[in-house]
Amino acid sequence: MDIHRCRFVQYPPQAINSVAFTHSLLPSTSAGKKYLQKHVQVRLAIGRANGDIEIWNPANGVWHQELVIPGGEDRSVDGLVWVTDPDEEMTDGKIIYGKSRLFSIGYSNEITEWDLEKARAKVHASGQHGDIWCLGVQPLPNKATVNTSRKLVAGTADGNLVLYSIEDGDLKFEKSLIRTPSKKVKFVSITFQNRNVVVVGCSNSTICAYDIRNGELVRQMSLGADLSGGPKSIIVWAVKCLPNGDIVSGDSTGQVRIYDGKTYTQAQRIQSHSQDVLSLAVASDGSKIFSGGMDRKTSVFIQVPGQNRRWSKKYHRRYHTHDVKAMASFEGKGMSVLVSGGPDGNPVVMPLRMAGNENHRTLPNLPQASAVESAPKARFMLSWWGNEVRLWHLPSPAQQILHDASATQNFTSQSLRKNRKLLAKILVRGESHISSATISEDGKLLAAATSTDIKVFQLNYATGQPLEIKKIDLDTSGQGASKVQIAPNKQWISWVEDGSKVMIAKVQPTEDGSYTISSPSKLARLRRQISKNLLLGGLGNYNRNITQLTFSPNSKMLAAADLAGYMDTWVLRVPGDAPLTNGTTTAHHSDDEASSDDSSSDESSSESSADPNAERWTRSPNARLLPKLSSVPVVLSFSPRDDYSLLVVTIQKQVLVFSALQGVLSEWSRRNTYPKLPERFRITRDVMKGVVWQGERIWLWGVSSLFMLDLSRDLEFAEGATVVKGKKDRSKKRKRVDGSGAGGKMEGREVIGPQVVKKMVHGEDGETRWEEMELDGEDDWASTAGGSEFEDDEEEGGELMKLRQGEEEHEEEEGANGTVAVAEKDKKARWWFTYQFRPILGVVGLGEEESEIAVVERPVEADGGKERYFGEGEWER
Repeated sequence: MDIHRCRFVQYPPQAINSVAFTHSLLPSTSAGKKYLQKHVQVRLAIGRANGDIEIWNPANGVWHQELVIPGGEDRSVDGLVWVTDPDEEMTDGKIIYGKSRLFSIGYSNEITEWDLEKARAKVHASGQHGDIWCLGVQPLPNKATVNTSRKLVAGTADGNLVLYSIEDGDLKFEKSLIRTPSKKVKFVSITFQNRNVVVVGCSNSTICAYDIRNGELVRQMSLGADLSGGPKSIIVWAVKCLPNGDIVSGDSTGQVRIYDGKTYTQAQRIQSHSQDVLSLAVASDGSKIFSGGMDRKTSVFIQVPGQNRRWSKKYHRRYHTHDVKAMASFEGKGMSVLVSGGPDGNPVVMPLRMAGNENHRTLPNLPQASAVESAPKARFMLSWWGNEVRLWHLPSPAQQILHDASATQNFTSQSLRKNRKLLAKILVRGESHISSATISEDGKLLAAATSTDIKVFQLNYATGQPLEIKKIDLDTSGQGASKVQIAPNKQWISWVEDGSKVMIAKVQPTEDGSYTISSPSKLARLRRQISKNLLLGGLGNYNRNITQLTFSPNSKMLAAADLAGYMDTWVLRVPGDAPLTNGTTTAHHSDDEASSDDSSSDESSSESSADPNAERWTRSPNARLLPKLSSVPVVLSFSPRDDYSLLVVTIQKQVLVFSALQGVLSEWSRRNTYPKLPERFRITRDVMKGVVWQGERIWLWGVSSLFMLDLSRDLEFAEGATVVKGKKDRSKKRKRVDGSGAGGKMEGREVIGPQVVKKMVHGEDGETRWEEMELDGEDDWASTAGGSEFEDDEEEGGELMKLRQGEEEHEEEEGANGTVAVAEKDKKARWWFTYQFRPILGVVGLGEEESEIAVVERPVEADGGKERYFGEGEWER
């Protein structure tokens, strides 16, 4: 496989302004709480400076980016708040988990509620006040019911404290609670001390506590004057409350201050940062305080043993390359983590309860869905970000470049630059940024989708001539798309509307060489048996959002997969052609059983076409036989060698191949199950993002890894997976990610604080020896604080556990740049793995022979970066 290493594609990182979890704490595991721990839907929302909102699933430490709601021009998300209702018990004893709603602010006077099921804004609300700078939600009382009312409280730039009502699923301005005499005072940060008292950090060196029932000032706490030579006023950038009611603040002097929650007097102040403290977080039990600052430090504070309410700084680290602007914490489901973000754009996950004992983990700032596509036959490469689409041409194969260079003995970087040409920059007008884009295999059609529209263009290019671009009309009735695909034969275009509706339209050529697109049709999805209590609570129908959509190579089958793990397939019915049954018996269902999720009838459905002689898309006869996956699918692709061989890869590193027509696993998947996959692949923390086919080989890639697997050959058992007769093979169980949800455990001198000491032991044989003694018992908590979110469907005797016995001789060979291959007797590698390329924005195929790929990297230094603070004695490495 020839590889083009590309770093010229632009995708600038966007600053993180806000992070928020749906829940900050879940009950610890007990006999009555295991069901709650397993089924409650915990998500992390991240707001960026360009208006993007990302939804992440912690997934027991996997950290999968499920959804990106694109921003727009002059938009910014500067604050996020989740409102989760209390649980409700149904008459049959089942629990409806509290519904979660997401609200945001963006330095305007509006509050926006987001519809995650449709991936767009649901409602906006505003009042007669200035820009909103901070937003908080009223906490629930100890004995809350579904009828308990709650308010949103917002602090503004003109010194107003305003209330918004969120009752009955609505969002509307209620009243102004506080109006400060001076409009120069800005409310910068906010938190609740209890259900009725809100604490606000101000820009005039004060912290104010207000009673939201009557608007009375409970107490005003003064911070005094700034340090010598500084501004007159201190800005309180962050405030938090401990479980005992004490107030913690971070300000522009770099100090963390603790106030007594009863007397509202300052109990302690710690000079923890050399510049402004921008963010704070606290442990649910009040045992730790975390602060992030403009000096790039993340500091950890613990209570001084034996001294009531006295704190000391334990340590600090520089996890970020820029300011630490936002923090949020979550504890439960076997996890205890703190997530932070800032202008560098990378979310950082740190251990909370196990701080100092486990490593941190930096998540990518690049999207889970690839922002790069290719037209292999035309050697075009398509990229997009914001509202701009760029089209590149790579005319020469990599081997030809090297051959020409060796012949002339004049190989320079200029030779590589000549092999790329920017053909066009296309600006997609509209209020929203591009959510998805695609190009046909021959480079003749290009489509770009936003949340409000889909633009389709016809491309005509001849070597040496400028690219001709012509717009093609597509009637979407004002609806955009989250995903768009063009069939390989250019006769169909399909997209995902409102998050879960699959639409398709016919592309027809005209006599003058242009194209027209017919009215779209809706494809009916299978109705799934989902418990009513799960649909009414949590995130509702959010898990039915479609994230994967792909056509078969012959353009006669379309497949889709959603976040719940369900797969749907449709086939093209052509008049006169034999039904696509592949020699299998079709499963029979009643019309009611095979109905779609949408209970309403749809006259435009392709399955109910009025013309019996027209081409139409219908549900695949055996679509119902495709199983529900145990975890979220992140790769869905048809094999170019077999029109109906469907590859699926999940976030739990399952690699499955289905016969889509038959609705069954392929023989290769039956023989090569999860335990047989190479250990290097199974233990990587990378979530796979895409695949490129090379004959029977697949090239899977994540943000920092590239993995090749040969599907034409069987794999061996991984080391340690041998089954002992009479005993169950424990290696077949997929294990949860080690640790509490961040990085792996620290070893040796990396551990902060004493973890293991040695004691002298006198043995029975009279000899004296040293034995290690564990001092920290928190590791037991990490292994018992909740069950796995994913069901294991590969138990012994299951459908996917038909393994062969025995092992083949092999040895691993590790080369330069982290490349790993398997050397075998016949010298043909079954798999190959490398960390050489990172961070990867996308990997696409080039040429018609499946022998070239382009690996698009976006290293941090390529995007420059904003100016940042450097302390005395510090310099850029």
